[in-house]
Amino acid sequence: MSPYVASFIVFISIFLFGMATLRIGLKSLSNSRMQEFLYQASSTPLRGLMTGIIVTSILQSSSAVMVITIGLITAKVLTFRQSIGIILGTNIGTTVTAELMTLNPDQFTIPFLLVGFLLLQIRKQLLFSIGTVLFGLGSIFVAMHGLEAMAVPLSTLTFFEHIINESNSSLFYGIGVGTLLTALIQSSTATTGITMSFINQDLLTLPSAIAIIYGANIGTCITALIASFGSTKEAKLAAYAHVWINIIGVTLFFPFITKFGEIVAYVTALPDAQLAHVSLLFNVLSSLLLLPLTGVLAKTIEKIHKGNHLT
Repeated sequence: MSPYVASFIVFISIFLFGMATLRIGLKSLSNSRMQEFLYQASSTPLRGLMTGIIVTSILQSSSAVMVITIGLITAKVLTFRQSIGIILGTNIGTTVTAELMTLNPDQFTIPFLLVGFLLLQIRKQLLFSIGTVLFGLGSIFVAMHGLEAMAVPLSTLTFFEHIINESNSSLFYGIGVGTLLTALIQSSTATTGITMSFINQDLLTLPSAIAIIYGANIGTCITALIASFGSTKEAKLAAYAHVWINIIGVTLFFPFITKFGEIVAYVTALPDAQLAHVSLLFNVLSSLLLLPLTGVLAKTIEKIHKGNHLT
C-alpha cells in the first residue's frame, strides 16, 4: 500500500473520530431526550422540518436522526407521514458541520485540542461536554489539515488521478463518486471534508465538487436502509422516502450546479466556503420546495413500494 494512501486512511479515521466525539459532546449538552422531542414536535410537516433541523444540528448526523426516526416508527410512536418533514429537516441540519469546517484550522486546532483536553479532565458534566465538543472539533481540523496536505500527492497516483479527471469531466461521474464514497465510509460530512481538501488544492473544479456533494446526499441514505431491515412496513417506507427525497432533490437541482457556483462566488472567494455554502443552499431550497408536497410524496412512495417486500 502506498504511504500516501495509508496516510489518507489515517486522516479519514481521525476525521470520523472527531465527528463521533463532537456528536457525543453536543448530545450531552442538549440535555434532552431526542426520541421524545421527535415525537412531540412532528405533528405537522413544518414542525417536522424544524425538528429535523434542530436534532440533526445537535447530533451532527442525519443518519443518526434517521435511525432514531425509524426506531420510533417501528415502535408505532411516529407514523411514516410524520417522518417526511423530519427527513427534509435532517438534510438542512447536517450542513452545519460543513460550515464549521471552513473555519481556519491553523487558528483553532491547537486551542481547541488543548482546552478540550483540559476540560475532559474535569468531572463536572457541563465542562466535560464542552471539552468533548472542542476536542472533537480540534480532531476534525487536524484531519482537514492532513487531508489537504495529502491531496496533491494522492492526485499523482493513477487511481486517484483517474477519479479526479473523470469527476472534472463529468458531473454525473462526480455524483457517482460522492454516492459510493459516502455509502462506504457512512458519513456525508467526511465526504464533504475530503472534497474540500481537493478543491482547496485546485484539483477539483467547483462544479465537480458540488456534484460530489450531491452524490453524498444520496449515499448517506444507505444507513437508513440498513436500519429498516426487519422492521415494519412504515419504517421501510421512511427509509425509501429518505432515498427518494434526496434523489428528487439532486435531479431537480442538477441543472443549477453551475449557477449555484456563480452565486456563492459573489459571497466568498474561498473554495471550501463556496462548497459549504452551496451545500446549505441546495439542501434548504430542495427541502422548502418539497415541504408543501409531503402528502403527495407520501402517497407516491406508498404506491411505488406497495408490495409483499414491505411486510
